[in-house]
Amino acid sequence: MDYTLIRSRRKTISIEIDEKAQVVVRSPMRAPKYEIERFLSEKEGWINKHVEIVKKRMEKAEAVEPVGRWELRDLSEEALRVIPVKVKHYAGILGVTYGNITIRNQKTLWGSCSSKGNLNFNCMLMKAPEHIQDYVVVHELCHRKEMNHSKRFWELVGSVIPDYRQCRKWLKEEGSLYLMR
Repeated sequence: MDYTLIRSRRKTISIEIDEKAQVVVRSPMRAPKYEIERFLSEKEGWINKHVEIVKKRMEKAEAVEPVGRWELRDLSEEALRVIPVKVKHYAGILGVTYGNITIRNQKTLWGSCSSKGNLNFNCMLMKAPEHIQDYVVVHELCHRKEMNHSKRFWELVGSVIPDYRQCRKWLKEEGSLYLMR
């Protein structure tokens, strides 16, 4: 099996399938090659399944027309009108504060929250259904209370967006097409 190996100061071995359906293995600096190969062998079914998922996603993405410069500008302007209103609304519900709100065209992220409380959102969110926009806003605001993805974090998200699992599924399956544009 072909893969790219990235060694770092981590403690465990992990596998990811990148946006081009390539296998990327991350491992501790001193992990022996045979241990990495054994791990890959154990996870072969998972790897093959996810490589196929990404390949299908790539086929769909080829049929999607790219977003032009003017459309990106329009999406960013719309996001600047819509997202801050949603942030203010949900911050009140969650009882959290936040810093600056920035709209960007990101390749892999729908949103992020810095430790200082600054929020970044992808302008492509404006192409997503409104309940998905709400989910992403709530997700990032929940990081103001939990800067992780612990059980408590997901309980907090679920207290505001009960169907958050379906939203996550949509972002993985359909949303990735928007990010590829």
